[in-house]
Amino acid sequence: MAERVEQEEIFSQVLRAGRRTYFFDVRATKADDYYLTVTESKKFTHDDGTFHFQKHKIYLYKEDFSDFHEMLSKATDYIIAEKGNEVISERHQKDFKKEENTSENNSTTESFTDISFDDI
Repeated sequence: MAERVEQEEIFSQVLRAGRRTYFFDVRATKADDYYLTVTESKKFTHDDGTFHFQKHKIYLYKEDFSDFHEMLSKATDYIIAEKGNEVISERHQKDFKKEENTSENNSTTESFTDISFDDI
C-alpha cells in the first residue's frame, strides 16, 4: 500500500470568520504545477465541552480558475445586488444586539436648514 504524501504548501492564507475558518493553500502537483485548495473548517462544541472540527475541501486547478472566478463573481454580485451588504443571519444568533442609532439620526436631520435654490 502506497503512503499518501501530503503536498507541500507553497503559499497559504487564512480567513477567520466566527466559528468558521477558511484556508486558501497553493500546492504543487507531482509535475510541479500549482493548484489551489480551499478548506472550510467549522468548530462544533458539544454539551460536555468537547469539540470537533468538520472540514470541507475544494481542489481548484488552473484550467478552471477563469470560469470559477467568473461564476463566483456573478454569484456574489447577485447576492449583494438582491440583498445588500447587511448580514441578516447575524440577527438570529443568540448573542445578537441591534445597535440603536435612531437618536443620532434624528439630531442630524434637525440641524439642516430648508433652503430653496430661488433664494440663492
